[in-house]
Amino acid sequence: MNRTTRLTVLLLAVALLGTVGTAAVLRAADRSAVRDRQQAGGPPVRAGAVTLRPSGGRQLLVRNLAWGPHRDELATVPAGRPDGPRTASGVRCLRFHAAAGTGICLQAERGALTDSYRAVVLDAHLRERHRFPAPGIPTRARVSPSGHTVAWTVFVSGDSYAGTAFSTRTALADTRTWALDDNLEEYAVIKDGHPYHASDINIWGVTFADDTRFYATLATAGHTYLVRGDRTTRTLTTLHPNVECPSLSPDGTRIAYKKRVLGASPDAPWRLYVLDLATLRETATAERRNIDDQALWSDDHTLDYALPGDYGSDLWTVPADGTGTARRLMTSALAPAYAG
Repeated sequence: MNRTTRLTVLLLAVALLGTVGTAAVLRAADRSAVRDRQQAGGPPVRAGAVTLRPSGGRQLLVRNLAWGPHRDELATVPAGRPDGPRTASGVRCLRFHAAAGTGICLQAERGALTDSYRAVVLDAHLRERHRFPAPGIPTRARVSPSGHTVAWTVFVSGDSYAGTAFSTRTALADTRTWALDDNLEEYAVIKDGHPYHASDINIWGVTFADDTRFYATLATAGHTYLVRGDRTTRTLTTLHPNVECPSLSPDGTRIAYKKRVLGASPDAPWRLYVLDLATLRETATAERRNIDDQALWSDDHTLDYALPGDYGSDLWTVPADGTGTARRLMTSALAPAYAG
């Protein structure tokens, strides 16, 4: 092959690579444009004022996943009309929860090479009050009933609870003083009535009883446990095995949680259960599909939770006592919280 031929081949290769690159950019731009267009048949979403202290009745707040200009924004609908038009706030969160006019919003900050994450405490009008850096991918968030304490969990390695190759970091913060417990693994663990020490402890999925007492999941040696936490004594006490992502009922008597069940696929191991804290009796809900979420009690009798949907996740609901059937509550939504 002479010099002229080699140069011709090189120029043709450069031109071909340029064409392929241009096509890839155009396809990516087209996909981005599609995401910015409201989905056909999807819920109507419009911009408007969103508050955590609504005056017009109880509201359901969610991370809106409907494609369009308001995707990933916090949006609200009347709790009695979850399929109605959504009002989008302009505030984007990966995970969110709220209580008593306080919100916790876990956000991503996109970088040129890597993303960074933060936990942002919001006031009743979704304005930022304070922010904390988060060392990994957001996965769980909760606010205490008074709004005085917030909690969040992130993955510092891995991105799923299904396997064993992950590590979490869970933090608590006081919204009055901004005092921070940035790693609950530093709390003393009481397991089976005795002090317990291990290098593989992971804590995730806080749910609050009040500003001092909470429940969470503790994992160690290949097992998970429901633990009762105390911020004053800085202790975690095991209560019951095989409990993940607990959620305390409004009356404080039961824990909804995901339980690993025998015979399930390793990639879809969990079913939704409820634990009576007085008797430690377990009740399987009527939801028989795999649940990888921290369920939310919409009242003392009903659970809301996310399942995969066409545009990311849909919200479903089921009675907490094992009766009834699961039904879809809301399409294209995640991270529910009730206000009002």
